[in-house]
Amino acid sequence: MKSFEELGVCADILRAITEIGYEAPMPVQEEVIPLLLNENTDIVALAQTGTGKTAAFGLPIIQKTDLSIAAPQTLILSPTRELCLQIAGDLNDYSAYINGLRVLPVYGGSSIESQIRSLRNGVHIIVATPGRLIDLIHRGVVHLDHVRTVIMDEADEMLDMGFTDSINEILEQVPAERQMLLFSATMPPEIERIAKNYMHAPREIVIGSKNEGAANVKHVYYLTHAKDKYLALKRIADYYPNIYGIIFCRTRRETQEIADSLIKDGYNADSLHGDLSQQQRDAVMQKFRLRNLQLLVATDVAARGLDVDDLTHIINYGLPEDIETYTHRSGRTGRAGKTGTSIAIIHTKEKNRMRNIERIIGKKFEKGTIPSGKQICEKQLFNLIDRLEKVKVNEEEIAPYLPVTLKRLSWLSTEDLVKRVVSLEFNRLLEYYADAVELDVPEESKKEKPAQEKRQRGRSRKAAEGFERLRINLGKADGFFPNTLIDMINRNTSGRRIVIGRIDILPEFSQFEIEERDVPVVVSALKNLNFFGKRVQIDKKDSAKENNIPTDKKTRFHRKKEDFVTDRPAKKGYRFDDRKKQYKNSGKKK
Repeated sequence: MKSFEELGVCADILRAITEIGYEAPMPVQEEVIPLLLNENTDIVALAQTGTGKTAAFGLPIIQKTDLSIAAPQTLILSPTRELCLQIAGDLNDYSAYINGLRVLPVYGGSSIESQIRSLRNGVHIIVATPGRLIDLIHRGVVHLDHVRTVIMDEADEMLDMGFTDSINEILEQVPAERQMLLFSATMPPEIERIAKNYMHAPREIVIGSKNEGAANVKHVYYLTHAKDKYLALKRIADYYPNIYGIIFCRTRRETQEIADSLIKDGYNADSLHGDLSQQQRDAVMQKFRLRNLQLLVATDVAARGLDVDDLTHIINYGLPEDIETYTHRSGRTGRAGKTGTSIAIIHTKEKNRMRNIERIIGKKFEKGTIPSGKQICEKQLFNLIDRLEKVKVNEEEIAPYLPVTLKRLSWLSTEDLVKRVVSLEFNRLLEYYADAVELDVPEESKKEKPAQEKRQRGRSRKAAEGFERLRINLGKADGFFPNTLIDMINRNTSGRRIVIGRIDILPEFSQFEIEERDVPVVVSALKNLNFFGKRVQIDKKDSAKENNIPTDKKTRFHRKKEDFVTDRPAKKGYRFDDRKKQYKNSGKKK
Protein backbone atom coordinates (compact mmCIF):
# COMPACT_ATOMS: atom_id res chain seq x y z
CA MET A 1 0.00 0.00 0.00
CA LYS A 2 1.31 3.42 -0.97
CA SER A 3 1.41 6.44 1.33
CA PHE A 4 -0.34 9.74 0.58
CA GLU A 5 3.07 11.24 -0.20
CA GLU A 6 3.75 8.50 -2.75
CA LEU A 7 0.39 9.25 -4.38
CA GLY A 8 1.63 12.81 -5.04
CA VAL A 9 -0.12 14.77 -2.28
CA CYS A 10 1.75 18.02 -1.50
CA ALA A 11 3.37 18.87 1.85
CA ASP A 12 0.79 21.46 3.04
CA ILE A 13 -2.10 19.04 2.52
CA LEU A 14 -0.11 16.16 4.06
CA ARG A 15 0.39 18.24 7.18
CA ALA A 16 -3.35 18.96 7.46
CA ILE A 17 -4.56 15.38 6.93
CA THR A 18 -1.91 14.01 9.31
CA GLU A 19 -3.27 16.27 12.04
CA ILE A 20 -6.79 15.04 11.23
CA GLY A 21 -5.58 11.48 11.76
CA TYR A 22 -5.22 10.11 8.21
CA GLU A 23 -2.49 7.48 8.13
CA ALA A 24 -2.78 5.45 4.92
CA PRO A 25 -4.96 5.86 1.81
CA MET A 26 -8.16 3.85 1.51
CA PRO A 27 -8.69 1.84 -1.72
CA VAL A 28 -10.80 4.46 -3.50
CA GLN A 29 -8.25 7.17 -2.59
CA GLU A 30 -5.36 5.05 -3.86
CA GLU A 31 -7.15 4.65 -7.20
CA VAL A 32 -8.53 8.16 -7.74
CA ILE A 33 -5.91 10.59 -6.36
CA PRO A 34 -3.12 9.78 -8.89
CA LEU A 35 -5.60 9.94 -11.80
CA LEU A 36 -6.86 13.38 -10.81
CA LEU A 37 -3.37 14.74 -10.17
CA ASN A 38 -1.69 13.39 -13.29
CA GLU A 39 -4.36 12.82 -15.95
CA ASN A 40 -7.32 14.69 -17.39
CA THR A 41 -9.56 11.65 -17.77
CA ASP A 42 -13.22 11.44 -16.73
CA ILE A 43 -13.95 8.97 -13.94
CA VAL A 44 -16.98 6.96 -12.79
CA ALA A 45 -16.20 5.63 -9.30
CA LEU A 46 -18.54 3.08 -7.70
CA ALA A 47 -18.00 2.79 -3.96
CA GLN A 48 -20.12 2.55 -0.84
CA THR A 49 -20.62 5.56 1.41
CA GLY A 50 -17.98 5.83 4.11
CA THR A 51 -15.14 4.58 1.91
CA GLY A 52 -13.23 7.89 1.82
CA LYS A 53 -14.66 9.39 -1.38
CA THR A 54 -14.47 13.01 -0.18
CA ALA A 55 -10.72 12.84 0.35
CA ALA A 56 -10.32 10.91 -2.93
CA PHE A 57 -11.53 13.88 -4.97
CA GLY A 58 -10.95 16.64 -2.38
CA LEU A 59 -7.19 16.37 -1.97
CA PRO A 60 -6.36 16.55 -5.71
CA ILE A 61 -8.76 19.40 -6.54
CA ILE A 62 -7.37 21.50 -3.67
CA GLN A 63 -3.82 20.85 -4.88
CA LYS A 64 -4.70 21.73 -8.51
CA THR A 65 -6.53 24.99 -7.67
CA ASP A 66 -4.94 28.15 -9.08
CA LEU A 67 -5.26 30.71 -6.26
CA SER A 68 -4.48 33.61 -8.62
CA ILE A 69 -7.83 33.10 -10.36
CA ALA A 70 -10.65 34.29 -8.06
CA ALA A 71 -13.34 32.36 -9.91
CA PRO A 72 -14.95 28.91 -9.43
CA GLN A 73 -12.59 26.26 -10.82
CA THR A 74 -14.24 23.19 -9.29
CA LEU A 75 -17.96 22.50 -8.96
CA ILE A 76 -19.15 19.75 -6.61
CA LEU A 77 -22.83 18.77 -6.73
CA SER A 78 -24.44 16.96 -3.81
CA PRO A 79 -28.04 15.82 -3.22
CA THR A 80 -28.67 17.38 0.20
CA ARG A 81 -27.84 20.35 2.39
CA GLU A 82 -26.30 18.05 5.02
CA LEU A 83 -23.87 16.42 2.59
CA CYS A 84 -23.08 19.80 1.00
CA LEU A 85 -22.03 21.25 4.37
CA GLN A 86 -20.07 18.16 5.26
CA ILE A 87 -18.07 18.17 2.01
CA ALA A 88 -17.31 21.88 2.35
CA GLY A 89 -16.20 21.35 5.95
CA ASP A 90 -13.89 18.49 4.96
CA LEU A 91 -12.34 20.56 2.16
CA ASN A 92 -11.65 23.41 4.57
CA ASP A 93 -9.96 20.94 6.94
CA TYR A 94 -7.79 19.52 4.15
CA SER A 95 -6.74 23.04 3.04
CA ALA A 96 -6.00 24.38 6.54
CA TYR A 97 -2.42 25.29 5.53
CA ILE A 98 -3.19 26.63 2.04
CA ASN A 99 -3.64 30.37 2.51
CA GLY A 100 -6.25 32.09 0.36
CA LEU A 101 -8.22 29.03 -0.81
CA ARG A 102 -11.95 29.76 -0.55
CA VAL A 103 -14.61 27.04 -0.47
CA LEU A 104 -18.30 28.02 -0.55
CA PRO A 105 -21.24 25.73 0.28
CA VAL A 106 -24.34 26.75 -1.70
CA TYR A 107 -27.65 25.25 -0.54
CA GLY A 108 -31.29 26.06 0.11
CA GLY A 109 -32.67 26.90 3.53
CA SER A 110 -30.07 29.59 4.30
CA SER A 111 -29.60 33.24 3.35
CA ILE A 112 -29.10 33.58 -0.39
CA GLU A 113 -27.83 37.15 0.10
CA SER A 114 -24.82 35.99 2.14
CA GLN A 115 -24.02 33.38 -0.53
CA ILE A 116 -24.23 36.07 -3.23
CA ARG A 117 -21.82 38.28 -1.26
CA SER A 118 -19.33 35.43 -0.94
CA LEU A 119 -19.55 34.69 -4.65
CA ARG A 120 -18.86 38.35 -5.52
CA ASN A 121 -15.81 38.33 -3.23
CA GLY A 122 -14.46 35.40 -5.22
CA VAL A 123 -14.42 31.64 -4.50
CA HIS A 124 -12.35 28.79 -5.91
CA ILE A 125 -14.50 25.74 -5.13
CA ILE A 126 -18.30 25.63 -5.02
CA VAL A 127 -20.10 22.79 -3.23
CA ALA A 128 -23.79 23.05 -4.15
CA THR A 129 -27.19 21.44 -4.14
CA PRO A 130 -28.68 21.62 -7.68
CA GLY A 131 -31.77 23.70 -6.81
CA ARG A 132 -29.97 26.61 -5.13
CA LEU A 133 -27.21 26.64 -7.76
CA ILE A 134 -29.81 26.94 -10.56
CA ASP A 135 -31.37 29.87 -8.68
CA LEU A 136 -28.01 31.65 -8.46
CA ILE A 137 -27.28 30.99 -12.14
CA HIS A 138 -30.62 32.53 -13.11
CA ARG A 139 -29.80 35.59 -10.96
CA GLY A 140 -26.55 35.97 -12.90
CA VAL A 141 -24.28 35.81 -9.84
CA VAL A 142 -22.68 32.42 -10.60
CA HIS A 143 -20.43 32.14 -13.65
CA LEU A 144 -18.99 28.73 -14.42
CA ASP A 145 -16.76 29.73 -17.35
CA HIS A 146 -13.54 28.84 -15.47
CA VAL A 147 -14.73 25.50 -14.12
CA ARG A 148 -12.19 22.80 -14.98
CA THR A 149 -13.57 19.97 -12.84
CA VAL A 150 -17.17 18.89 -12.16
CA ILE A 151 -17.85 16.31 -9.43
CA MET A 152 -21.19 14.64 -8.77
CA ASP A 153 -21.19 13.01 -5.31
CA GLU A 154 -23.90 10.48 -4.40
CA ALA A 155 -25.05 10.75 -8.02
CA ASP A 156 -27.58 7.92 -7.80
CA GLU A 157 -29.35 9.62 -4.88
CA MET A 158 -29.37 12.94 -6.75
CA LEU A 159 -31.10 11.36 -9.74
CA ASP A 160 -33.48 9.44 -7.49
CA MET A 161 -34.52 12.75 -5.92
CA GLY A 162 -35.55 14.11 -9.33
CA PHE A 163 -32.61 16.43 -10.09
CA THR A 164 -32.03 15.10 -13.62
CA ASP A 165 -33.29 18.24 -15.40
CA SER A 166 -31.37 20.55 -13.04
CA ILE A 167 -28.16 18.58 -13.57
CA ASN A 168 -28.60 18.78 -17.34
CA GLU A 169 -29.08 22.55 -17.12
CA ILE A 170 -26.02 23.00 -14.89
CA LEU A 171 -23.76 20.87 -17.09
CA GLU A 172 -24.73 22.98 -20.09
CA GLN A 173 -23.24 26.02 -18.29
CA VAL A 174 -19.74 24.61 -17.82
CA PRO A 175 -17.08 24.45 -20.55
CA ALA A 176 -17.13 21.38 -22.78
CA GLU A 177 -13.43 20.80 -22.09
CA ARG A 178 -13.65 19.97 -18.42
CA GLN A 179 -12.88 16.94 -16.32
CA MET A 180 -15.89 15.18 -14.83
CA LEU A 181 -16.07 12.76 -11.91
CA LEU A 182 -19.13 10.81 -10.93
CA PHE A 183 -19.22 9.07 -7.54
CA SER A 184 -22.03 6.66 -6.79
CA ALA A 185 -22.81 3.70 -4.53
CA THR A 186 -24.89 1.95 -7.21
CA MET A 187 -25.05 1.96 -11.02
CA PRO A 188 -28.66 2.46 -12.16
CA PRO A 189 -29.40 3.10 -15.87
CA GLU A 190 -29.71 6.87 -15.27
CA ILE A 191 -26.05 7.03 -14.21
CA GLU A 192 -25.02 5.24 -17.38
CA ARG A 193 -27.01 7.75 -19.46
CA ILE A 194 -25.31 10.75 -17.80
CA ALA A 195 -21.91 9.12 -18.36
CA LYS A 196 -22.76 8.58 -22.02
CA ASN A 197 -24.12 12.10 -22.61
CA TYR A 198 -21.68 14.25 -20.63
CA MET A 199 -18.46 12.28 -20.15
CA HIS A 200 -15.64 11.48 -22.54
CA ALA A 201 -14.59 7.81 -22.44
CA PRO A 202 -14.79 7.69 -18.64
CA ARG A 203 -12.60 5.30 -16.71
CA GLU A 204 -14.64 3.12 -14.36
CA ILE A 205 -13.31 2.40 -10.88
CA VAL A 206 -15.21 -0.17 -8.83
CA ILE A 207 -14.38 -0.64 -5.15
CA GLY A 208 -16.00 -4.00 -4.39
CA SER A 209 -18.72 -5.01 -6.88
CA LYS A 210 -21.53 -3.07 -8.53
CA ASN A 211 -24.62 -2.77 -6.32
CA GLU A 212 -23.12 -4.98 -3.62
CA GLY A 213 -23.54 -4.25 0.07
CA ALA A 214 -20.70 -2.92 2.20
CA ALA A 215 -18.19 -5.66 2.99
CA ASN A 216 -18.16 -5.08 6.76
CA VAL A 217 -21.92 -5.19 7.23
CA LYS A 218 -23.71 -8.23 8.62
CA HIS A 219 -27.29 -8.65 7.38
CA VAL A 220 -29.81 -10.12 9.82
CA TYR A 221 -33.57 -10.58 9.59
CA TYR A 222 -36.19 -11.16 12.26
CA LEU A 223 -39.46 -12.76 11.18
CA THR A 224 -42.58 -11.77 13.09
CA HIS A 225 -46.25 -10.98 12.55
CA ALA A 226 -46.99 -7.51 11.18
CA LYS A 227 -48.88 -6.59 14.38
CA ASP A 228 -45.80 -7.45 16.49
CA LYS A 229 -43.18 -5.45 14.56
CA TYR A 230 -43.04 -2.58 17.07
CA LEU A 231 -42.68 -4.99 20.00
CA ALA A 232 -39.85 -6.73 18.11
CA LEU A 233 -38.19 -3.36 17.50
CA LYS A 234 -38.23 -2.55 21.22
CA ARG A 235 -36.74 -5.91 22.11
CA ILE A 236 -33.91 -5.46 19.63
CA ALA A 237 -33.20 -1.97 21.03
CA ASP A 238 -33.24 -3.36 24.59
CA TYR A 239 -30.96 -6.25 23.67
CA TYR A 240 -28.27 -3.83 22.43
CA PRO A 241 -27.92 -1.29 25.31
CA ASN A 242 -25.22 0.68 23.47
CA ILE A 243 -27.01 0.76 20.13
CA TYR A 244 -26.39 3.88 18.02
CA GLY A 245 -28.38 3.58 14.85
CA ILE A 246 -31.03 4.66 12.36
CA ILE A 247 -34.47 3.06 12.06
CA PHE A 248 -35.76 3.45 8.50
CA CYS A 249 -39.51 3.66 7.88
CA ARG A 250 -41.40 3.90 4.59
CA THR A 251 -43.63 6.93 5.21
CA ARG A 252 -43.52 10.20 7.14
CA ARG A 253 -46.55 9.20 9.17
CA GLU A 254 -45.08 5.86 10.18
CA THR A 255 -41.77 7.55 11.02
CA GLN A 256 -43.42 10.03 13.37
CA GLU A 257 -45.63 7.36 14.98
CA ILE A 258 -42.69 5.03 15.68
CA ALA A 259 -40.57 7.89 17.07
CA ASP A 260 -43.41 9.12 19.31
CA SER A 261 -44.01 5.59 20.62
CA LEU A 262 -40.31 5.06 21.38
CA ILE A 263 -40.06 8.39 23.22
CA LYS A 264 -43.21 7.59 25.19
CA ASP A 265 -41.74 4.21 26.16
CA GLY A 266 -38.57 5.82 27.49
CA TYR A 267 -36.15 5.39 24.59
CA ASN A 268 -33.64 8.06 23.59
CA ALA A 269 -35.07 8.64 20.10
CA ASP A 270 -36.31 11.31 17.69
CA SER A 271 -37.68 11.56 14.15
CA LEU A 272 -36.36 12.95 10.86
CA HIS A 273 -38.73 13.37 7.92
CA GLY A 274 -39.96 15.83 5.32
CA ASP A 275 -42.72 17.37 7.44
CA LEU A 276 -40.12 18.93 9.75
CA SER A 277 -38.77 22.39 9.04
CA GLN A 278 -35.12 22.77 8.11
CA GLN A 279 -34.43 24.25 11.55
CA GLN A 280 -36.04 21.23 13.25
CA ARG A 281 -34.08 18.82 11.06
CA ASP A 282 -30.81 20.58 11.85
CA ALA A 283 -31.55 20.42 15.58
CA VAL A 284 -32.33 16.68 15.42
CA MET A 285 -29.20 15.96 13.39
CA GLN A 286 -27.04 17.95 15.79
CA LYS A 287 -28.35 15.92 18.74
CA PHE A 288 -27.79 12.68 16.85
CA ARG A 289 -24.24 13.54 15.80
CA LEU A 290 -23.39 14.46 19.39
CA ARG A 291 -24.86 11.11 20.51
CA ASN A 292 -27.49 12.81 22.62
CA LEU A 293 -29.82 10.49 20.71
CA GLN A 294 -29.32 6.75 20.41
CA LEU A 295 -31.99 6.07 17.81
CA LEU A 296 -32.96 8.22 14.83
CA VAL A 297 -36.22 7.22 13.13
CA ALA A 298 -36.07 8.47 9.53
CA THR A 299 -37.50 8.24 6.04
CA ASP A 300 -35.14 7.49 3.16
CA VAL A 301 -35.66 10.94 1.62
CA ALA A 302 -34.88 12.83 4.85
CA ALA A 303 -31.77 10.72 5.52
CA ARG A 304 -30.26 11.15 2.06
CA GLY A 305 -26.75 12.51 2.23
CA LEU A 306 -26.71 11.87 5.97
CA ASP A 307 -23.17 11.02 7.02
CA VAL A 308 -22.66 9.95 10.64
CA ASP A 309 -19.66 7.97 11.84
CA ASP A 310 -19.63 4.85 14.02
CA LEU A 311 -23.25 3.75 13.59
CA THR A 312 -23.61 0.28 15.10
CA HIS A 313 -26.94 -0.70 13.57
CA ILE A 314 -29.28 0.09 10.72
CA ILE A 315 -32.81 -1.19 11.33
CA ASN A 316 -35.19 -1.63 8.41
CA TYR A 317 -38.71 -1.39 9.82
CA GLY A 318 -39.83 -3.21 6.70
CA LEU A 319 -37.85 -3.59 3.47
CA PRO A 320 -37.74 -0.88 0.79
CA GLU A 321 -38.99 -1.46 -2.74
CA ASP A 322 -35.74 -1.09 -4.63
CA ILE A 323 -32.30 -2.54 -4.10
CA GLU A 324 -30.53 0.84 -4.37
CA THR A 325 -32.43 2.11 -1.32
CA TYR A 326 -31.47 -0.94 0.73
CA THR A 327 -27.84 -0.59 -0.35
CA HIS A 328 -27.77 3.05 0.78
CA ARG A 329 -29.44 2.20 4.08
CA SER A 330 -27.11 -0.64 5.01
CA GLY A 331 -24.04 1.26 3.74
CA ARG A 332 -24.41 3.82 6.52
CA THR A 333 -22.90 1.37 8.99
CA GLY A 334 -19.72 -0.72 8.70
CA ARG A 335 -17.75 2.25 7.40
CA ALA A 336 -14.05 3.08 7.35
CA GLY A 337 -13.04 -0.51 8.10
CA LYS A 338 -15.42 -0.89 11.07
CA THR A 339 -18.15 -3.49 11.35
CA GLY A 340 -21.89 -2.89 11.49
CA THR A 341 -25.21 -4.72 11.40
CA SER A 342 -28.16 -4.15 9.10
CA ILE A 343 -31.34 -5.57 10.63
CA ALA A 344 -34.60 -6.18 8.79
CA ILE A 345 -37.80 -6.70 10.80
CA ILE A 346 -40.10 -8.41 8.33
CA HIS A 347 -43.34 -10.32 8.24
CA THR A 348 -43.97 -13.47 6.20
CA LYS A 349 -45.11 -11.61 3.06
CA GLU A 350 -41.77 -9.79 2.77
CA LYS A 351 -39.60 -12.90 2.52
CA ASN A 352 -39.56 -12.94 -1.29
CA ARG A 353 -38.39 -9.33 -1.36
CA MET A 354 -35.60 -10.24 1.06
CA ARG A 355 -34.51 -13.12 -1.18
CA ASN A 356 -34.33 -10.72 -4.15
CA ILE A 357 -32.08 -8.38 -2.14
CA GLU A 358 -29.84 -11.32 -1.18
CA ARG A 359 -29.48 -12.30 -4.81
CA ILE A 360 -28.55 -8.81 -6.02
CA ILE A 361 -26.13 -7.78 -3.23
CA GLY A 362 -24.55 -11.24 -3.15
CA LYS A 363 -24.92 -11.60 0.61
CA LYS A 364 -27.00 -13.93 2.76
CA PHE A 365 -29.30 -12.65 5.51
CA GLU A 366 -28.83 -14.47 8.80
CA LYS A 367 -31.99 -15.62 10.55
CA GLY A 368 -32.14 -13.88 13.93
CA THR A 369 -34.19 -14.96 16.94
CA ILE A 370 -36.09 -12.13 18.62
CA PRO A 371 -34.61 -11.92 22.14
CA SER A 372 -36.69 -13.23 25.01
CA GLY A 373 -37.33 -11.19 28.15
CA LYS A 374 -34.77 -13.23 30.10
CA GLN A 375 -32.07 -12.73 27.45
CA ILE A 376 -32.69 -8.97 27.41
CA CYS A 377 -32.49 -8.64 31.20
CA GLU A 378 -29.23 -10.65 31.27
CA LYS A 379 -27.71 -8.47 28.53
CA GLN A 380 -28.74 -5.26 30.30
CA LEU A 381 -27.32 -6.58 33.59
CA PHE A 382 -23.95 -7.40 32.01
CA ASN A 383 -23.92 -3.90 30.53
CA LEU A 384 -24.56 -2.36 33.95
CA ILE A 385 -21.74 -4.43 35.49
CA ASP A 386 -19.43 -3.34 32.69
CA ARG A 387 -20.31 0.32 33.29
CA LEU A 388 -19.72 -0.04 37.04
CA GLU A 389 -16.32 -1.64 36.46
CA LYS A 390 -15.20 1.03 34.00
CA VAL A 391 -16.67 4.12 35.65
CA LYS A 392 -14.11 6.83 36.31
CA VAL A 393 -13.93 7.61 40.04
CA ASN A 394 -12.98 11.19 40.85
CA GLU A 395 -11.58 10.76 44.35
CA GLU A 396 -11.06 14.47 45.07
CA GLU A 397 -14.53 15.55 43.97
CA ILE A 398 -16.49 12.90 45.87
CA ALA A 399 -14.29 12.84 49.01
CA PRO A 400 -16.40 15.41 50.93
CA TYR A 401 -19.52 13.32 50.40
CA LEU A 402 -18.12 9.88 51.20
CA PRO A 403 -18.35 9.94 55.03
CA VAL A 404 -22.08 10.65 55.13
CA THR A 405 -22.70 8.19 52.29
CA LEU A 406 -20.78 5.36 53.97
CA LYS A 407 -22.52 6.11 57.27
CA ARG A 408 -25.99 5.92 55.70
CA LEU A 409 -25.20 2.66 53.90
CA SER A 410 -23.11 0.98 56.59
CA TRP A 411 -26.00 -1.19 57.77
CA LEU A 412 -26.18 -2.88 54.29
CA SER A 413 -24.09 -5.93 53.46
CA THR A 414 -22.30 -6.10 50.11
CA GLU A 415 -24.98 -8.47 48.82
CA ASP A 416 -27.81 -6.16 49.93
CA LEU A 417 -26.12 -3.18 48.31
CA VAL A 418 -25.72 -5.03 45.00
CA LYS A 419 -29.36 -6.14 45.09
CA ARG A 420 -30.50 -2.54 45.56
CA VAL A 421 -28.30 -1.22 42.74
CA VAL A 422 -29.64 -3.88 40.35
CA SER A 423 -33.25 -3.31 41.44
CA LEU A 424 -32.91 0.46 41.07
CA GLU A 425 -31.81 -0.03 37.47
CA PHE A 426 -33.91 -3.05 36.50
CA ASN A 427 -37.26 -3.04 38.28
CA ARG A 428 -39.07 -1.52 35.29
CA LEU A 429 -37.39 -3.87 32.84
CA LEU A 430 -38.02 -6.96 34.95
CA GLU A 431 -41.69 -6.11 35.39
CA TYR A 432 -42.17 -5.36 31.68
CA TYR A 433 -40.66 -8.65 30.51
CA ALA A 434 -42.01 -10.83 33.35
CA ASP A 435 -44.66 -12.46 31.12
CA ALA A 436 -43.19 -11.64 27.70
CA VAL A 437 -44.42 -13.92 24.92
CA GLU A 438 -42.41 -15.22 21.97
CA LEU A 439 -42.61 -12.96 18.91
CA ASP A 440 -40.76 -15.14 16.39
CA VAL A 441 -42.72 -16.65 13.53
CA PRO A 442 -41.41 -20.13 12.60
CA GLU A 443 -40.26 -20.67 9.03
CA GLU A 444 -43.22 -21.76 6.92
CA SER A 445 -43.30 -25.24 5.52
CA LYS A 446 -44.28 -25.60 1.90
CA LYS A 447 -48.01 -26.25 2.17
CA GLU A 448 -50.61 -26.60 -0.51
CA LYS A 449 -52.16 -23.22 -1.24
CA PRO A 450 -55.85 -22.93 -0.40
CA ALA A 451 -58.23 -23.73 -3.21
CA GLN A 452 -59.71 -20.24 -2.95
CA GLU A 453 -56.31 -18.67 -3.77
CA LYS A 454 -55.91 -21.01 -6.73
CA ARG A 455 -59.31 -20.01 -8.07
CA GLN A 456 -58.23 -16.36 -7.90
CA ARG A 457 -55.96 -16.97 -10.88
CA GLY A 458 -58.98 -16.95 -13.12
CA ARG A 459 -61.14 -14.48 -11.20
CA SER A 460 -62.78 -11.86 -13.37
CA ARG A 461 -64.83 -8.88 -12.36
CA LYS A 462 -65.77 -5.61 -13.95
CA ALA A 463 -64.32 -2.36 -12.70
CA ALA A 464 -66.49 -0.10 -10.57
CA GLU A 465 -68.33 2.72 -12.32
CA GLY A 466 -65.94 5.53 -13.27
CA PHE A 467 -62.89 3.27 -12.81
CA GLU A 468 -60.77 1.28 -15.23
CA ARG A 469 -59.03 -1.98 -14.36
CA LEU A 470 -55.28 -2.26 -15.02
CA ARG A 471 -53.02 -5.27 -14.89
CA ILE A 472 -49.36 -5.20 -13.82
CA ASN A 473 -46.84 -8.03 -14.21
CA LEU A 474 -45.91 -8.13 -10.51
CA GLY A 475 -47.43 -10.45 -7.92
CA LYS A 476 -46.85 -12.16 -4.61
CA ALA A 477 -43.97 -14.16 -6.06
CA ASP A 478 -42.15 -10.86 -6.66
CA GLY A 479 -42.74 -9.59 -3.12
CA PHE A 480 -45.45 -7.24 -4.45
CA PHE A 481 -48.35 -6.29 -2.16
CA PRO A 482 -51.06 -3.59 -1.93
CA ASN A 483 -48.92 -1.19 0.14
CA THR A 484 -46.11 -1.65 -2.42
CA LEU A 485 -48.44 -0.71 -5.28
CA ILE A 486 -49.82 2.33 -3.43
CA ASP A 487 -46.30 3.55 -2.58
CA MET A 488 -45.13 2.98 -6.18
CA ILE A 489 -48.01 5.08 -7.55
CA ASN A 490 -47.49 7.86 -4.98
CA ARG A 491 -43.74 8.02 -5.67
CA ASN A 492 -44.03 8.27 -9.45
CA THR A 493 -47.03 10.51 -10.11
CA SER A 494 -45.43 13.80 -9.00
CA GLY A 495 -47.61 14.33 -5.95
CA ARG A 496 -50.87 14.05 -7.90
CA ARG A 497 -53.75 12.61 -5.87
CA ILE A 498 -54.63 9.26 -7.45
CA VAL A 499 -57.76 7.44 -6.28
CA ILE A 500 -57.15 3.68 -6.17
CA GLY A 501 -60.05 1.24 -6.09
CA ARG A 502 -60.02 -2.53 -5.64
CA ILE A 503 -56.62 -4.26 -5.64
CA ASP A 504 -56.20 -7.99 -6.37
CA ILE A 505 -52.70 -9.34 -5.75
CA LEU A 506 -52.25 -12.74 -7.36
CA PRO A 507 -49.19 -15.03 -7.31
CA GLU A 508 -47.75 -13.98 -10.70
CA PHE A 509 -49.51 -10.69 -11.51
CA SER A 510 -51.90 -8.15 -10.03
CA GLN A 511 -54.98 -6.16 -11.06
CA PHE A 512 -56.15 -2.84 -9.66
CA GLU A 513 -58.68 -0.12 -10.39
CA ILE A 514 -57.92 3.54 -11.12
CA GLU A 515 -60.27 6.41 -11.93
CA GLU A 516 -60.61 6.59 -15.73
CA ARG A 517 -59.22 10.14 -15.92
CA ASP A 518 -55.99 9.06 -14.18
CA VAL A 519 -55.30 5.93 -16.25
CA PRO A 520 -52.88 7.60 -18.76
CA VAL A 521 -50.93 9.20 -15.90
CA VAL A 522 -50.55 5.94 -13.97
CA VAL A 523 -49.69 3.84 -17.03
CA SER A 524 -47.07 6.36 -18.13
CA ALA A 525 -45.60 6.65 -14.59
CA LEU A 526 -45.26 2.92 -13.93
CA LYS A 527 -44.40 1.57 -17.36
CA ASN A 528 -40.79 0.34 -17.65
CA LEU A 529 -39.94 1.01 -14.00
CA ASN A 530 -37.42 -1.39 -12.49
CA PHE A 531 -38.70 -3.54 -9.61
CA PHE A 532 -35.82 -5.59 -8.16
CA GLY A 533 -34.35 -6.20 -11.61
CA LYS A 534 -37.69 -6.82 -13.33
CA ARG A 535 -39.07 -4.37 -15.90
CA VAL A 536 -42.62 -3.32 -15.07
CA GLN A 537 -45.28 -3.97 -17.71
CA ILE A 538 -48.76 -2.49 -17.29
CA ASP A 539 -51.74 -2.58 -19.62
CA LYS A 540 -55.42 -1.63 -19.74
CA LYS A 541 -57.20 -4.96 -19.43
CA ASP A 542 -60.34 -5.08 -17.37
CA SER A 543 -60.32 -8.80 -16.68
CA ALA A 544 -59.21 -12.19 -17.88
CA LYS A 545 -62.74 -13.00 -19.03
CA GLU A 546 -63.21 -9.81 -21.08
CA ASN A 547 -59.93 -10.50 -22.88
CA ASN A 548 -60.94 -14.06 -23.74
CA ILE A 549 -58.27 -15.52 -21.49
CA PRO A 550 -59.53 -18.88 -20.21
CA THR A 551 -60.23 -19.02 -16.51
CA ASP A 552 -60.10 -22.76 -15.86
CA LYS A 553 -57.85 -23.79 -12.98
CA LYS A 554 -55.40 -25.62 -15.24
CA THR A 555 -54.29 -22.41 -16.96
CA ARG A 556 -50.82 -21.40 -15.83
CA PHE A 557 -49.33 -17.90 -15.91
CA HIS A 558 -45.62 -17.18 -16.07
CA ARG A 559 -43.10 -14.61 -17.26
CA LYS A 560 -41.26 -14.99 -20.53
CA LYS A 561 -38.83 -12.42 -21.90
CA GLU A 562 -40.32 -9.83 -19.54
CA ASP A 563 -43.74 -10.03 -21.26
CA PHE A 564 -46.83 -11.40 -19.58
CA VAL A 565 -48.03 -14.45 -21.53
CA THR A 566 -49.93 -17.66 -20.83
CA ASP A 567 -49.32 -21.31 -21.60
CA ARG A 568 -51.76 -23.07 -23.89
CA PRO A 569 -54.68 -24.13 -21.70
CA ALA A 570 -55.89 -27.66 -21.27
CA LYS A 571 -59.37 -26.61 -22.37
CA LYS A 572 -59.93 -26.96 -26.13
CA GLY A 573 -61.39 -24.34 -28.41
CA TYR A 574 -58.77 -21.62 -27.93
CA ARG A 575 -55.68 -20.59 -29.82
CA PHE A 576 -52.86 -18.23 -28.82
CA ASP A 577 -52.52 -15.05 -30.89
CA ASP A 578 -48.76 -14.25 -30.92
CA ARG A 579 -49.36 -10.81 -32.38
CA LYS A 580 -51.74 -9.70 -29.64
CA LYS A 581 -50.23 -11.84 -26.89
CA GLN A 582 -53.61 -13.28 -25.88
CA TYR A 583 -55.85 -16.30 -26.34
CA LYS A 584 -58.80 -16.21 -28.72
CA ASN A 585 -61.67 -18.54 -29.40
CA SER A 586 -60.73 -20.53 -32.49
CA GLY A 587 -64.31 -21.48 -33.29
CA LYS A 588 -63.57 -25.18 -33.12
CA LYS A 589 -66.07 -27.47 -31.50
CA LYS A 590 -65.16 -29.47 -28.45
